[in-house]
Amino acid sequence: MKRLWLAFGTVIVVSFSILGWIGTRIYQEMPPIPDRVVTREGRVVIGSGEIGQGQNIWQTMGGMEVGSVWGHGSYVAPDWTADSLRRELEFVLGEWARTEHGKPYKELGAEQKGALRARLEQTFRANTYDPASRTLVIDEVRARAFASNAAHYTKLFAEGEPAYAIPKGAVPDAERARKLAAFFWWTAWSASTNRPGDTISYTHNWPHEPLVGNVPTGESVLWTGVSILMLLGGICAMVWWYASQPKETPMERPAADPLLPLAATPSQKATLKYFWVVALLILAQILLGVVTAHYGVEGDGFYGIPLSKWLPYSVTRTWHVQLGIFWIATSWLAAGLYIGPLVSGCEPKHQALGVNVLFAALLVIVVGSLAGEWLSVHNRLTDAQAFLWGHQGYEYVDLGRIWQILLLAGLFIWLFLVFRAVKPAFRNAGEQKPLLTIFLMSAGAIGLFYGAGIMWGQHSHLSMVEYWRWWVVHLWVEGFFEVFATAVIAFFFARLGLVRPRLAAEAALLSAAIYLAGGIIGTCHHLYFTGTPTVALAWGSVFSALEVVPLTMVAYGALDDLRRGRATEWARRYRWPIYYFVAVAFWNMLGAGLFGFMINPPIALYFMQGLNTTPVHGHAALFGVYGMLGIGLMLVCLRAMGRREEWNDRVMKFAFWAMNGGLFAMTVFSLLPVGLLQTWASVSNSYWYARSMEFLQTPLMQTLRWMRAPGDTVFALGAVALVWFVLKIRPAEQN
Repeated sequence: MKRLWLAFGTVIVVSFSILGWIGTRIYQEMPPIPDRVVTREGRVVIGSGEIGQGQNIWQTMGGMEVGSVWGHGSYVAPDWTADSLRRELEFVLGEWARTEHGKPYKELGAEQKGALRARLEQTFRANTYDPASRTLVIDEVRARAFASNAAHYTKLFAEGEPAYAIPKGAVPDAERARKLAAFFWWTAWSASTNRPGDTISYTHNWPHEPLVGNVPTGESVLWTGVSILMLLGGICAMVWWYASQPKETPMERPAADPLLPLAATPSQKATLKYFWVVALLILAQILLGVVTAHYGVEGDGFYGIPLSKWLPYSVTRTWHVQLGIFWIATSWLAAGLYIGPLVSGCEPKHQALGVNVLFAALLVIVVGSLAGEWLSVHNRLTDAQAFLWGHQGYEYVDLGRIWQILLLAGLFIWLFLVFRAVKPAFRNAGEQKPLLTIFLMSAGAIGLFYGAGIMWGQHSHLSMVEYWRWWVVHLWVEGFFEVFATAVIAFFFARLGLVRPRLAAEAALLSAAIYLAGGIIGTCHHLYFTGTPTVALAWGSVFSALEVVPLTMVAYGALDDLRRGRATEWARRYRWPIYYFVAVAFWNMLGAGLFGFMINPPIALYFMQGLNTTPVHGHAALFGVYGMLGIGLMLVCLRAMGRREEWNDRVMKFAFWAMNGGLFAMTVFSLLPVGLLQTWASVSNSYWYARSMEFLQTPLMQTLRWMRAPGDTVFALGAVALVWFVLKIRPAEQN
C-alpha cells in the first residue's frame, strides 16, 4: 500500500503543478482585449469597455446556451465566432469586388478572386494591436463590415430566428445588441489575427476558414500523432500489467447477507427523500431534453404550441444540463450520507437533523438557481444581477454566483456530516483503514474542487474563465466524483464480504492514480482553441490520450463485479445495482473512451469542436457513465434500506434495458450521423458552413434529427419505469 500511496501522491503533486504552470502561461499569452477599436483615420468603431460589456450581455441572455463562442456551447444557433468572421470576410470581399471590378465577388474570375483573397488574408492576419494604448487599429472597410454585422445581430436578436431557436426579444435594446456584436467581433478577431511574432492566430487558426487562411497548424498535426502513439503505448503497457497480476485467491463468502440484520438509522432513512427527488429530477430532465431536442426542428414551438414565449431554447437547455448535474450529484451525495453510518456502525447525535437541513438547503439552491436563470434570459435582471442571481452564461456552471457559493457551502456541510459519521470507524479500522482514508479524501476533494467555479468574476477574460470552468466540469465531475464513487463501490463489496477490504482499497487507490494520471493534465484537451498557447495543446493532447488507456480494460473490473454478484444466492439481491455498475463500464469504454477519443486529438477537434459529435460524447459519457453510476449508487442504498423487500424484476429489467438501449439508439442513429456529416462539411468547406442554417436545414439533416425520436422515446419509457419503482421504495422498519 505504501507504494500505491506514494504513486498516488506523486501523480497529484506533479499533475497539478503542470496544470497550474499551464494556467500561468494562458494568463500571460491570452488574446488581448482592446479598450478601443478605431480606424486609421481615428474614428471610434468600438468604444472603451464595450467588448467586456458585450460579453456580459452575452452571459445574461444565456451565453453558451445560445449558440457557441470559440466552439464551446450549444448546437442549434451558429458559432458566433465563425459567424461573425465569415460575415465580415464576405462583406469586405464584396465591397472590394464592387469597388474595383464593378461586379459581385461571386461573378469574378479565378485570378481576380485569388488576388482579393490574398489581400484579405494579409489584412485580417496582420496584428495591429498596440499594448501601450490598448488600442486596435483597423481599416475603414472593416469598420463598415462591423456596422453591417451589428445591424444584422440587432435585427436577429430583436426579431428572433426560429431556425436558430432564438425567440423574439432575446436582446430587444439596439445599443446592447451592438455591444454584443462587439464581443462576437473580438472573438473572431482573436481567431483570425496572428499572435505577435508568429504565423498562427490566438486560437491556433480555429475555426477552419480558408478565406482567411485558417487551416490546421503544424502543431495540431504533430501532437495528434504523438497522442495516438501515447494511446497505443499506454494500452500495450496496461495489457502487460494486467497479464502480470496474480489471480485473486478465493475467499470464504458469508452464508447470509451481512446487511440483512441491520435496520436503517434515522439519518439513513432521511436520505430516502433525496432519492425520491433524484427520481423526479431525472423525469424533469428528460422532459426538458425532449423539448430542447425538438427545438432543433421546430425552433419557436413544440408541435405548434408557441412554447418559446415562456420557455425558450436557452432556458430549456440550461435547465436540462443543470438538472442532469443536480440529480447525479444528489444521488452521489445521498450515497455518501447513507454509507457513513454503515461504515462506522453507529450514528452521531443529530445526524438526521443535519441530513434534513442539508436537503432543504439543496432544494432552495435548485429552485432558486433555475428561477434566476429564467429571469435572466427573459431580461428581468441587470447584467450584474444576472451574474449574481441569474445566468452566468457558461455551460455546466450556468447558475448565478450566489447560488454557486451556497452550493459550495452545502458541499462542505455534506463533508462535515460524512466525516462525523465515518470518524468512529477509524478507532478499530483494521484492514478497512486505507479504504476509509480514500473515501474521506475523495469526499474532501468533492467539496474543495467545486470551489474552482468561483475563481473567475463577471468581467474575467474568457480564456481564464474556460481554464477554471473545465476544472469544475472535468476535474470535479469526471475526476474526483469518480474516485469517490469507486471508493463507495469498493466499500460496498467489502461490507458484503464479497471482496477483501485491503484488496478493495488497493484496487480503488490504483484506479484513482491511473485515472488522475491522465485526467488532471488531460483537462487541457478542452482548451486547445480558447486563446491558449501551444503548451496547452501539447500537454492536453498527450494526457487526454492517456485518459482513454484504463477505459480499454474496464471490462475486467465490470465482469469481476458481475461474478461477485453471482457468488452466492443472497448476493443476487444486489444484481440490479451491479448491472448498472456494469453499464457504467460499458459506457466508460464507448462514451468516454471511443467517442471521447474520436474528438480529443487536436486535428480531430479542430474540425469537430462544437459539432454534434460533441453531444455524442457528452450524452454517452455524462448519462452513460455518471448517470448510470448515480443510479447504481442510489439502488445500492435503496436495496440496503429495504433489505427484505422483493424487487419487481420485470420493472427493473425493462428500465435497465430501455434506458441503455434508448441511449445507444439516440447517440448512434441520430447524433453521430449528424455530427459526422457536419465534420465532412467542416473539412470540405468551412466550420462556418457546418454550423450554418443552409447546411443544417437540409432535408437529410432534418430527417436525421427526427431519428432521435425512437431512441428518446424508449429511453424516456425506461426512465419512467425507474422513477415509478424508486418512488414506491420504503425503508425497512425493523431488524
